[in-house]
Amino acid sequence: MNVDGKKYRTIWLAADGASVEIIDQTKFPYAFEIVKLHTMEDAAHAIRVMQVRGAPLIGATAAYGVALAMRADPSDDALHAACFALLETRPTAVNLHWALDRARKTLIQVAPEIRTEAAFTLANDICDEDIAINMAIGMHGMELIAAIARTKREGEPVNILTHCNAGWLATVDWGTATAPVYMSHDSDIPVHVWVDETRPRNQGAFLTAWELGHHGVPHTVIVDNAGGHLMQHGEVDIVITGTDRTTATGDVCNKIGTYLKALAAKDNNVPFFVALPSPTIDFSLSDGVREIPIEERGGNEVSQITGRTEGGSIETINIVADGSAVGNPAFDVTPARLVTGLITERGVLDANRQSIANAFPERVKVSA
Repeated sequence: MNVDGKKYRTIWLAADGASVEIIDQTKFPYAFEIVKLHTMEDAAHAIRVMQVRGAPLIGATAAYGVALAMRADPSDDALHAACFALLETRPTAVNLHWALDRARKTLIQVAPEIRTEAAFTLANDICDEDIAINMAIGMHGMELIAAIARTKREGEPVNILTHCNAGWLATVDWGTATAPVYMSHDSDIPVHVWVDETRPRNQGAFLTAWELGHHGVPHTVIVDNAGGHLMQHGEVDIVITGTDRTTATGDVCNKIGTYLKALAAKDNNVPFFVALPSPTIDFSLSDGVREIPIEERGGNEVSQITGRTEGGSIETINIVADGSAVGNPAFDVTPARLVTGLITERGVLDANRQSIANAFPERVKVSA
């Protein structure tokens, strides 16, 4: 995607051919910095501290992490150790599991002397596949936006509400929830995005707003609790979010607060869509509320906030009363009954087992 006219991916093989470069997302929106990953441990750290985040990008980074591990030691023991270490970094996003499982099964069949090259090739393939998937999601989602646009007065924008960051910064390129937005904007369909700030890490205010702004997409940042109010007053035409894990039955796990948006959308007859690449579907799970592990992150993400002062310095301050306990569940689950449809690379699906299985029969067979 474009950053002031220059095209970027979120992760790529460095010019030296032996390391990997990423955009450090912990620096947004105050700085645009590129970090080089030299080792598997660097990749694991980047995932853990959220220098990279978003299910598809986490998976791609893990694949490159395995490649970096194989460059250091291409043995079977090192392969298994790398996959285990990377798997421990984040528990909720299924793309991490998917990418590591694919890497392990592929590379264990490759002779150690050519395993490094094969590992980097696999990581590159995963990145290219992610881009192709997101482009297809964008095309299918754009049809939904275009249909709404046809009901509008000339020049009146389609108002889209999104939560967290499911943009190109959460993937290798294009994004999931934002891919339909970018394609609509680039096709001259008027759009406007309501951007939830997404506490506690402010991925909407920091990341989604940053990337939409640099691509020229009209948008407005709102507090997380404003979405229901806007829906009540007819100012939201469609909700599109991403997801970190979706069950075989269509339950959707996404950033904390998504469930509340779905409830408000249901009450106000606003269509609620979830954009997802098929690797995000976990065919081994049927009940998202009971079965999806929810990551509990550190309380300092809630009790502290980082911002830029009027003088230009970046400072972190405490915002919670001293002595108060802090909880920080990072995700919640939206039941399939609240989901209007799933925007996938193979079309817009009903959020139920049969529709998902019909679209991805090869995945059902593998998981059976």
